[in-house]
Amino acid sequence: MNLPEPVTIRPATPADLEALGRLGALLVRVHHEFDRDRFIAPTPRTEGGYGGFLAGQLKRKDVVVLVAEEAGAAIGYTYAALEGTDWLTLRGPAGVIYDLMVDPEHRRRGVGRRLLEETFAALQNLGARQVLLSTAERNGAARRLFASAGFRPTMIEMTRELPG
Repeated sequence: MNLPEPVTIRPATPADLEALGRLGALLVRVHHEFDRDRFIAPTPRTEGGYGGFLAGQLKRKDVVVLVAEEAGAAIGYTYAALEGTDWLTLRGPAGVIYDLMVDPEHRRRGVGRRLLEETFAALQNLGARQVLLSTAERNGAARRLFASAGFRPTMIEMTRELPG
């Protein structure tokens, strides 16, 4: 009987950027499929652009980028940061999770939950006492995961297209 390789959660490195670009492009694609008017469409440049964006984030001390790795391959990631008071969103300092993505072939095995828990720990080490995130309204699986991890709904984003 072949057991699955163990999944390791670790900080991202520059060597992960190609895989992170692929996973980031998948995140863009999934959201665009949820609502084509609200979320940007992926392009052939999305993977490189997203990987390049995260490359800059890896250098920041207030940012957390974690990779879920199995058998030497990145199968998921989180991207989060510690933010100060934000008058626009009426909140105090907090950890904010921007991305959590697990390759669809590796879901339903606890990888997302482990990424969340490790992200909480990393944000707490940076001084966060609260963590916020946004998720697509149509992403029921993610909403269930986040609720089971103790998140509660606090805001509802609403979108309307204007004529022309």
